[in-house]
Amino acid sequence: MIIESLKSLYSRDLNKLKAEIEAYQKEENLWITDKNISNSAGNLCLHLVGNLNHFIGEQLGNTGYVRERDLEFSLKNVPRAELIEKVAATEIMVNNVLSQLSEEDLKEEYSRMPSEDKMSTGYFLIHLIAHLDYHLGQINYHRRLLDI
Repeated sequence: MIIESLKSLYSRDLNKLKAEIEAYQKEENLWITDKNISNSAGNLCLHLVGNLNHFIGEQLGNTGYVRERDLEFSLKNVPRAELIEKVAATEIMVNNVLSQLSEEDLKEEYSRMPSEDKMSTGYFLIHLIAHLDYHLGQINYHRRLLDI
């Protein structure tokens, strides 16, 4: 049951991410920063795609994804349509990987690095949703403040 709930939540929130990116009136405003806002909506979108493709796709689904985290924050002016395609592909990947997991898999240990605290895979998947939603809120606020 928890896997279906996770799939539903990831799908819901990745669709919200697409909607936020689509809601910008001016595409170039996806890439602006201002004063203490150091990350653009475009870069946050790239970061979320990279994060999920790494931790769910590569780590749990063995997709072969190679993360280039620095580019998530340094690339600029990626076309809106490309961002939306990346989010849509990420949603498909997440759904596919989660569909392959069992309830028992969620109880297994997930450790990003040997020095970190141990956690279950299920706990980490919930953590990743919280991370997605944190940045989704930042993107929403960025759009309402700077897309003028």
